[in-house]
Amino acid sequence: MTTTAVPAGAAPIKRARRTLSVPMILLIIAGGLALFSLVRVISGANDLTSVGQVSGALQLAVPIGLAGLGGLWAERAGVVNIGLEGMMIMGTWFGAWAGYQWGPWSGVLLGIVGGALGGLLHAIMTVTFNVNHIVSGVAINILAVGVTRYLSNFTFAEAPGGSSKQSPRIEQIADITIPGLSDWMAQLQAKHWFFVSDLAGVLGGLITNLSVLTVLAILLVPATWWILWRTGFGLRLRSCGENPVAAESLGVNVYKYKYIAVIVSGALAGLGGAFLAIVSTGIYQEGQTGGRGYIGLAAMIFGNWMPGGMALGAGLFGFTDSLKLRGGAENVHAMLLLLAILLVLVFAWQLYKKKHWQAAISLGVSALLFTWYSLTDALPSQFVDAAPYVTTLLVLALSAQRLRMPKADGLPYKRGQGK
Repeated sequence: MTTTAVPAGAAPIKRARRTLSVPMILLIIAGGLALFSLVRVISGANDLTSVGQVSGALQLAVPIGLAGLGGLWAERAGVVNIGLEGMMIMGTWFGAWAGYQWGPWSGVLLGIVGGALGGLLHAIMTVTFNVNHIVSGVAINILAVGVTRYLSNFTFAEAPGGSSKQSPRIEQIADITIPGLSDWMAQLQAKHWFFVSDLAGVLGGLITNLSVLTVLAILLVPATWWILWRTGFGLRLRSCGENPVAAESLGVNVYKYKYIAVIVSGALAGLGGAFLAIVSTGIYQEGQTGGRGYIGLAAMIFGNWMPGGMALGAGLFGFTDSLKLRGGAENVHAMLLLLAILLVLVFAWQLYKKKHWQAAISLGVSALLFTWYSLTDALPSQFVDAAPYVTTLLVLALSAQRLRMPKADGLPYKRGQGK
């Protein structure tokens, strides 16, 4: 066996990052579901993995996921998009305005256009005029609130069933339910068997009362991965976010790709807004985005600027938000036990890695959570309402050490600066 000598003073060779195989991913998912099942059996919170809980979590996760996907497109091209919230607001208004007049699919199309207009404005300010990305994004968020409020005063306010702060009712998009199989999964879930009922609840939530638009939104995640990581177009776009000077030297029109990425970013955020107005509520209401654009940005960061990780982050927030709505204090109280058990596992892993201080902290926090769970039957309503946001902050804090943003993300760039 031969070895390669490393010259003195040379930088150490970095090992390639290991990727998880499909069987390993399935094993991790099964382990996570078994843990949820154990917590459900101990706590008696049977709604933790019910069909309704999973279905509700999916519906709540989709707008966040679409905003996060929009942020991913922009930042992979080197443009920070804090304006996702404003683009979602534009999507809700345009989606509702077109939806109640010409049908829900017209609303979806116009919602995408509304968000894309916000993306175009952000691209003009950041790419062409080199305005600070954060300043531009905040300006778009403020502008979107003012524009939609102004437009509502002479559109929705004059429409039957509308007002200056909400639209008339929008016709719903058709839902998908697999007959027979959906009922069988609901019956299995109602038996509350260990693991089997939890698996049935998850599968049942994915095939029961699922909006067609939800299916299309989910498909956008693998589509984004394929476009950005498996095509020449995606390679050129990502090169603009890593090293635009080098990309330009190879003949890439950096401005064009940044414009495309930011407009697509706005369109996806607008689609998320249209989803809120048409699928989630069936009506436009002022302020209904509720900061989901910012949470989508957080989900993207948690996912390390990758579609799969972003979808996981959006799903986590959607799940905790759904827990709050279904079962409220009981479900969130059961999550204390889940977190305590997870921290015990973290303790064991850190001890194995010989990280003794981190292991001690994990064990201490776990003991506090076990004590809190044992001494209480329910949690204060204020904590229940804050649970999704606290979860988001905790996940971001725990994942911060492994994050790697695109190298040129947010940096100013002018055409020809490498010459």
